[in-house]
Amino acid sequence: MKEFWTKNWKKALLWLSGYLSIIAFAVVGGYIIVRSEDQDLRRSAKTCFIVVLIFAAIDAFVLILNNILGLSYSGGFADFLRWFDFFETLARVAVFAVFTVMALVGGGQRAGQPEQGTPAKEETESEDQPKE
Repeated sequence: MKEFWTKNWKKALLWLSGYLSIIAFAVVGGYIIVRSEDQDLRRSAKTCFIVVLIFAAIDAFVLILNNILGLSYSGGFADFLRWFDFFETLARVAVFAVFTVMALVGGGQRAGQPEQGTPAKEETESEDQPKE
């Protein structure tokens, strides 16, 4: 019987937890970074960590601007922030959906290519042939 939790499903779970909340990602991503032996899975966890941090920084920036807006009302600025938050949410959904689908499909590595970090075997001349 084939194992269900393959590397692709683990990557998909990682990206899904990153989308759901930073706490869920801290649990799943932290476990993968600390306990996993697979370098590709650890690299995906680090990439997801960077993406989660970028969106957390954008959310923090919008929250600070909203709090500044609460001190003095400006209709145009409030509309700008509302639209910015809307497009940020769309970007978040799109980025995490694309990375989740890429994780499920295989991450874009083609068959026949060596994994990164593994040197490709080079064809060398045999030892018994004289060098010129």
